[in-house]
Amino acid sequence: MTTSLTIAQAAQATGLSVHTLRYYERIGLLDPVERRENHHRRYTQEDLDWIAFLKKLKATGLPVRAMLRYAELRRAGNTVESVSQRKALLQAHTLCVQHTLAELQENLAVLQYKLVLYEALEQQASAAGRDTAASTSHPERMAS
Repeated sequence: MTTSLTIAQAAQATGLSVHTLRYYERIGLLDPVERRENHHRRYTQEDLDWIAFLKKLKATGLPVRAMLRYAELRRAGNTVESVSQRKALLQAHTLCVQHTLAELQENLAVLQYKLVLYEALEQQASAAGRDTAASTSHPERMAS
């Protein structure tokens, strides 16, 4: 027998809110979730795996509209057309993610350069402060 989770348990397991899970189902990102006699949703491991993938798509900046298209294609099954279109969508998104990563690497390099520069400036200022303090008999005059 397959283990299933309540919506609260699924929310905890996925890190999404109950509201978000319901919303994803309502807009079609999630297939209709199995319900028990009491009409409570029961999430399977397959549902959780799909939600984990959706979270990756979202975290990498794929717009909800594109996620919906992907979900629609997934529901169409593994036809040549569906698989080709899903692959193309992911290839295009992968290029966008790679571009974003390259930009972030460039920005990170600039930040790291600045940190090295400021470290050197701090050391110079600290050394200059020690030299100045040692050469004056009235350090309180230097503060003004």
